[in-house]
Amino acid sequence: MTTEGPVPADGTTEQDATTVKRLRVGVGVIGISLPIVLPLGNSLLSAHLGLLDSLSGSYYTHMRNVFVGGLWAIGVVLICYRHSPREDRWSSIAGFFAIVVSLCPTWPPSSLVPHPTTATDVVGTIHTVSAAIVFSALAFFCLRLFRDDGEPDGERRKRLYLVCGVVILACIVTILATALLHWGGVAGLTPVFAGESVSVFAFGLAWFVKSDAIADLAHLAGRPALAASWA
Repeated sequence: MTTEGPVPADGTTEQDATTVKRLRVGVGVIGISLPIVLPLGNSLLSAHLGLLDSLSGSYYTHMRNVFVGGLWAIGVVLICYRHSPREDRWSSIAGFFAIVVSLCPTWPPSSLVPHPTTATDVVGTIHTVSAAIVFSALAFFCLRLFRDDGEPDGERRKRLYLVCGVVILACIVTILATALLHWGGVAGLTPVFAGESVSVFAFGLAWFVKSDAIADLAHLAGRPALAASWA
């Protein structure tokens, strides 16, 4: 069996590199889309304009299938993702717990379940812990793995990864702090919904940029200078 194209120093084939780019694009697009599609879709389908208490709360809305399907797509892609051994380990961890998040829904709203059972509390706790692990792993991708000295990214892209990683960590801290302070947000916008949405968007943006999609689109649009700045 032979492979086509040159073999890079890390041992991957040209086809491997193309597959990695496509997986990164897929993860990035899903991550960027979910915080927008879930609340918008629920508002349209329920004929009620409003925000959710949390992004995870989409499980109990008309967008349940989109929420669960999106998490499964991200989880499966991250588990199948192969680049360097260290990235493989972290992506597999993030992918596994993303699927756990989809299988173990957050606590249901009191309007649906006024008196949660012990089993409901256990599942909700598993959901919260798993989500924290996912976000922590994705923050590590942005702060460390994507910014590794061996990665062929320009300074602009590495600065963006840094910003995305810091934003994800800041959202995690904010969610925890507001939960301890029992602050529910303002004007219908809860800290949990805002933190989860911004974190998922930041993670999606980082993976989208890492896929070289911006540079590729700039090349297609005949903007070589822009492509070079995002190479």
